[in-house]
Amino acid sequence: MIVGVPKEIKVRESRVGLVPNSVAELTGRGHRVLVETGAGAGIGAGDDAYKAAGAEIAGSAADVFAGAEMIVKVKEPQPSEWVQLSSDQILFTYLHLAADLAQTRGLMESGCTAIAYETITDDAGGLPLLAPMSEVAGRLSMIEGAANLKASAGGRGLLISGVPGTEPAHVVVIGGGV
Repeated sequence: MIVGVPKEIKVRESRVGLVPNSVAELTGRGHRVLVETGAGAGIGAGDDAYKAAGAEIAGSAADVFAGAEMIVKVKEPQPSEWVQLSSDQILFTYLHLAADLAQTRGLMESGCTAIAYETITDDAGGLPLLAPMSEVAGRLSMIEGAANLKASAGGRGLLISGVPGTEPAHVVVIGGGV
């Protein structure tokens, strides 16, 4: 199979669909992997690391979409990517379709087979691809919440833990996680 990894284009997204070690695993099993030049820059993985893992470096996302049988991403495809998908391709990424009718329609029109990371279950019914990201999000939520309590950020000027002589902040966590 030819697996394609385009650079993520969603605003503020620097992750990449496959790290070099994953590319090495795939190429070691006989698959070809096309990685868009610069796709790993946001995680500190340059084109040379991908080449060393056996990937071919593609000059553009269009080259990746045109040459791959399966596209592996992190975030949902953007409108400029939907139109590059075709009925003979598989898309493997987070999709979050329930909240995005336009994306749902775009993917349906492309005819691709779209597999959402967040729907993959293991034999025990767990969500092995969603759970790690939920753990990261949960930890970051505390950091972001604490940062927003600062007076300089428009907050009440409190520390979550408090300090001697002051009350700690009272917070409510909304969300259930995985």
